[in-house]
Amino acid sequence: MALSHRLAGHKLQEWSTTRRGMDTQDRERAQKCRASLSAGERERVEQRVSSLLDLLGKAHTMALLREFAFADAPLRFSDIETRLDISPDTLSQRLSELVERGLLDRQSYDEIPPRVEYRPTDRAEALFPAFGHFHQWAMEYELDYEN
Repeated sequence: MALSHRLAGHKLQEWSTTRRGMDTQDRERAQKCRASLSAGERERVEQRVSSLLDLLGKAHTMALLREFAFADAPLRFSDIETRLDISPDTLSQRLSELVERGLLDRQSYDEIPPRVEYRPTDRAEALFPAFGHFHQWAMEYELDYEN
């Protein structure tokens, strides 16, 4: 059975995609929006995109956000540590960066042992459809590897 059929009904179906990603209307809307920006506005947007890509390009950040994209509840440090092969120091650093940048909220509870939960902010959730697109792409394509 094809992977896309096995995953039908999975959360990914909530994110509509076409075979080529953005549909024609989305692409046209994006082009019109970009063309309507002043030079200064376009520069600010491009700087924001660069900042986002710099953050997402840090080791394990995409894997970490992917976990939140497909999680149905807040995640604890130990949950993430179990799911991903990341050193505790790096995981702590990435979580702190994502909290600092406004993509995750950190809630600590006054309990023994201490409990800390992380949940995505609205800003992070606005990025989550990209993970649906990545997974849709992976169901249809494979990267070519040179040996």
